[in-house]
Amino acid sequence: MTQTSYEQMISGDWYNALTPELDTLRMNARRAVYTHNTCPPEKRGGMAPELMALLKSVGRDCLIEAPFHTAYGCNTTLEDEVFLNAGVTILDSAPVTIGTRSMLGPNVHIYCADHHRDIAKRRAGIERALPVKLGADVWIGGGAILMPGVTIGAGAIVGAGSIVTRDVAENGRVAGNPARPIRRSLP
Repeated sequence: MTQTSYEQMISGDWYNALTPELDTLRMNARRAVYTHNTCPPEKRGGMAPELMALLKSVGRDCLIEAPFHTAYGCNTTLEDEVFLNAGVTILDSAPVTIGTRSMLGPNVHIYCADHHRDIAKRRAGIERALPVKLGADVWIGGGAILMPGVTIGAGAIVGAGSIVTRDVAENGRVAGNPARPIRRSLP
């Protein structure tokens, strides 16, 4: 049985990102994001209805500040009371889950795509996508980047400007490039 481009993408297999099927999904996301980013705040509440409908799942009392960007949207799950500050980008070519009460600072980026190392395949749009998961009560500082395939444990803190290339333990604190565990100096 042949898989669609979308099925290949979310399964973690190598796939061609330059297909009409995926182009259509990305265009749907652009439309919803545009509406969210240009809608007056008093009309959109926590997020524009078009964006809420695009996302895979949205818990109660979530807030996404504008501007916001997502590649597909349909692979992103926001659990209850999630806060995404201005400038958050989620390139969700794989499932992205953001746990209850998690907070992402301004300009946080989440990347799922892993482009092929072979130049010819990369030019042809061949990539794979690895999921990113944030547990409950996670705090990601402004400007941090979460790389493909990482899991951030519940209660963890990622320092501003960090690049997270490996999983972060539950209640862990990391900072730097690449992000490494830091000593707990504050309660």
